[in-house]
Amino acid sequence: METALTRLVGVRHPVVQTGMGWVAGPRLVSAAANAGALGILASATMTLDHLREAVRDVRSRTDAPFGVNLRADAGDAGERVRIIVDEGVRVASFALAPSRELIAELKEAGVVVVPSVGARRHAEKVAAWGADAVIVQGGEGGGHTGEVATTVLLPQVVDAVDIPVVAAGGFHDGRGLVAALAYGAAGIAMGTRFLLTSDSTVPAAVKAKYLAATVRDVTVTTAVDGLPHRMLRTDFVDSLERSGRARALAQAVRRAAGFRRLSGLSWSRMVRDGLAMKHGKELTWSQVLLAANTPMLLKSSMVDGRTDLGVMASGQVAGLIDDLPSCKELVDRVMAEARETLGALAVVDASMPG
Repeated sequence: METALTRLVGVRHPVVQTGMGWVAGPRLVSAAANAGALGILASATMTLDHLREAVRDVRSRTDAPFGVNLRADAGDAGERVRIIVDEGVRVASFALAPSRELIAELKEAGVVVVPSVGARRHAEKVAAWGADAVIVQGGEGGGHTGEVATTVLLPQVVDAVDIPVVAAGGFHDGRGLVAALAYGAAGIAMGTRFLLTSDSTVPAAVKAKYLAATVRDVTVTTAVDGLPHRMLRTDFVDSLERSGRARALAQAVRRAAGFRRLSGLSWSRMVRDGLAMKHGKELTWSQVLLAANTPMLLKSSMVDGRTDLGVMASGQVAGLIDDLPSCKELVDRVMAEARETLGALAVVDASMPG
């Protein structure tokens, strides 16, 4: 299926595997790429050396195009961009809007720039700055998210910009792909659905918790870092919401210390990164520290399997997923369902009078 997205980045199918921290590593990214989707490597939880190694690892597993996701507000974003350019990565995606200068640097090197946005005005801004496409995430999406549903946000953005728009938030099958195309999108991006594949390195016990979840078990909380964050409801999340300020600050300092040792970042750098996530919001110091070390909370679940000590970012579609296909099986199924849905619509259209 050819769309503006497939032509832009050179993949076979208009499907994107999103850059999920601790989840979207070389194995998942290369499997998604080999399946014909655009796999995106998550780099925010990697050191610079690890990022370069991971890019080369993906390259050794696939000849297909893939991307790297960056935090535009990270202090070393410029260094990460240089690694992307040096290693010949096809796509750079951003969880937050990159600066005009970063976009220009990447485009000059021939890298396709695809920021993720959660509002029409943000899409308009990055399009004006030269972004090649945007991923638009509605409130159904996992991780940091907004309040506007995909079905409301997507057509707004499609009408507002003249670059390819990829729909995210609430997608897991071929029917969703057809729906997104009907709204004018050039493809769909899926996170939770790719997390729940056999190619994902997330521990089996953690995957089992996702598979057991209902739609009502996926909640939005501000208790992690002060920003709306969609995740599975767990006892740990409940405890964060019940914690007083002093207890929350102590927990934040302890976990921040762990992330500092793991990442090699200085305390001042972690605080700067945490403050960069405020977006004008009033956060307590515990929330600032949690914002800086949220990756550690994700690592506890996604890598260590300790769901009692970590959080599990999740889209609402977790409540609809009940299997663990390979990336190839998933993408093939999505495309087969999309063709079947389009065929059924064509039959209905042909049967209508006039």
